[in-house]
Amino acid sequence: MTTPLQVTVSRLRVPVTDEDHIRGPADAAVTLVEYGDFQCPHCGAAYASVREVLRQRGTTVRLVFRHFPIVNVHPYAESAAEVSEAAGARDRFWEMHDWLFEHQDQLDPVHLSLGVQQLGLPVDPIGEEVRAHRHLDRVRRDFVGGIRSGVNGIPTFFVNGVRHDGSYAVAELLASVDAAAGT
Repeated sequence: MTTPLQVTVSRLRVPVTDEDHIRGPADAAVTLVEYGDFQCPHCGAAYASVREVLRQRGTTVRLVFRHFPIVNVHPYAESAAEVSEAAGARDRFWEMHDWLFEHQDQLDPVHLSLGVQQLGLPVDPIGEEVRAHRHLDRVRRDFVGGIRSGVNGIPTFFVNGVRHDGSYAVAELLASVDAAAGT
């Protein structure tokens, strides 16, 4: 006797809270959670797709970004995540998030400092926070939450708490969002 193949659906194990970085309406029908790495070229390509999804479904989708730096492949990913958290402590996470993805080839310490300066943030205090790893616990907490949720590559998306196993192409993300929204 054979048994039917069981499909395991990965679910988000760490619920979205006010402590997350959220872009979009709080009452959005769809929450898109991304686990990403600022130095990952695939995450950079997904960044453009996600921006388009948000442009097309701005009232339907809210985006949550969580850190998942793959430090053995991307040596600047963790410090870039820490810089984004330092910016976030000053209510400027999303501006730094966008800068980091738009300047993926410039994530070494010198260029990160220039990015902080370009955004009008305090260079010396943020540099000190990064050197002291003041925000590393947050970055690692996101990473561990990703592991618990079944993240095994980046970028990984969850749509209303269920892992999106399709690509990060705009059409596939839109289809997943629309299905979750019931449209």
